[in-house]
Amino acid sequence: MSTLTIILIVLLVLIVLVVLWAISAYNSLVGLRNRVKNGWSQIDVVLKQRSDLVPNLVETVKGYAGHESGTLTAVTQARAGTVQAAASAQDDSRSVATRAQAESRLSSALFNLMATAEAYPDLKANQNFLDLQSQLSALEQKIAYARQFYNDVTQKYDTRIQQVPSNIIASLFHFQEAQYFEAEPEARQVPKVDFSK
Repeated sequence: MSTLTIILIVLLVLIVLVVLWAISAYNSLVGLRNRVKNGWSQIDVVLKQRSDLVPNLVETVKGYAGHESGTLTAVTQARAGTVQAAASAQDDSRSVATRAQAESRLSSALFNLMATAEAYPDLKANQNFLDLQSQLSALEQKIAYARQFYNDVTQKYDTRIQQVPSNIIASLFHFQEAQYFEAEPEARQVPKVDFSK
């Protein structure tokens, strides 16, 4: 074999290896992007379940603590905000942040509602309320798990997009970083509950 033939074979092998690496990197990024979308869908499903539970919870509490209208109104408005955030931010790049803000407000309002319910022994003994409270607690745990899964997958995806050499493929094919589902600063503070009114 001539030197030219050997050089051509080596070049061909290198080109094939680079093409195979590029295909592998692209497929890996697509797989991670789809896992991020799946993670977001899982959060969305559980948040929808919680949102659907809120009207029943509000109606049950209203029967026992109807004069707590400020708390009940806050929960109802927060739920409406989550429904609106889910609908208006469907494909928006800010959808994660918008949804996180709305869900944070609903979580805070639900915390206040549950704290208000503590002042009503008859309500706390009501089986319907206890069932709804149990369902809400289970949904909150599912939400926490789904958020953790989503953020873990988002971290892997964003890291892969930023790492050399896969960042070259990410840049060529316009892969965008995903947003984390983060709590708002207000949600990190313990809500104040005042029973003196």
